[in-house]
Amino acid sequence: MNPQKGVSLIELLIVIAVVGILASIAYPSYSDQIKKSARTEIVGLLFESAQHLERHFSRAGQYSDTDTVTTPLASGTAHYSLHAVRDSESFILLARRNPGSLMVADPCGDYQLDQAGVRSNPAGAASGDGCWGG
Repeated sequence: MNPQKGVSLIELLIVIAVVGILASIAYPSYSDQIKKSARTEIVGLLFESAQHLERHFSRAGQYSDTDTVTTPLASGTAHYSLHAVRDSESFILLARRNPGSLMVADPCGDYQLDQAGVRSNPAGAASGDGCWGG
């Protein structure tokens, strides 16, 4: 009688089931970490852009661009696009979620920051401590 070599079908199915169970446990945790990282990245970009606009204000005397002084801002990240509404005395920075991004269903929603440092999550989104990293 020849000894059996290799893996039986039952053993293979057990290994596939165990890998599936481990993956179903690990993926939500991984996804949450990606979302947390994306939130941290866009909050940092909003504050960095606000600093650039404050520096622009100290040079030009206004937040909007002039003929001699312009301040380009970043366009956003892989998950958010950054939009700036600027006039001479104020600015509003708005980070909107990109369609098709992992952040589309994020409870924090979009982010908004103005020249007074007021932070919000427009459109009725949750603005808990986890959203702004505080």
